[in-house]
Amino acid sequence: MRQAIRACLDYAEHHQNANAKRIGDLIQVSEWTIYKWMSKGSIPSERIPPFELACGCHYITEYLGHTAQKLLVDIPRGKTASQDDLLSLQEQLNRAINRLTAFYRDDIEAADALSAVSDAMSSLAGHRQNVVKHQAPELALFEENPE
Repeated sequence: MRQAIRACLDYAEHHQNANAKRIGDLIQVSEWTIYKWMSKGSIPSERIPPFELACGCHYITEYLGHTAQKLLVDIPRGKTASQDDLLSLQEQLNRAINRLTAFYRDDIEAADALSAVSDAMSSLAGHRQNVVKHQAPELALFEENPE
């Protein structure tokens, strides 16, 4: 947990030019409170979402998910899938099955199989979100490509 809190602060400093004092101001705690969380390796659960939002990253959430042996996948915004998107999904699923087969035959390392399975799961999560959003559409407040 200490490393996750430190990683959030480092990310905020390098990507948003925000130090612990600035993060503390944003979430209405003192910078010393943040340092105390880091030294104890403990942060109140109700403070995690605003802290991560202020830092611009989710290292604490990822740490908690990994320690609970849960798979965390970013849920992308829903969008209409094209034929190419579905073909790409099929390719990823086939690659995952092929890598799993090779792994169980001891032909490849676990990391290779894990990478292919994780990629396939992420793509499936995106398509799942498309179906969910089709059932309950939301307002188009954000454009996918504002250019």
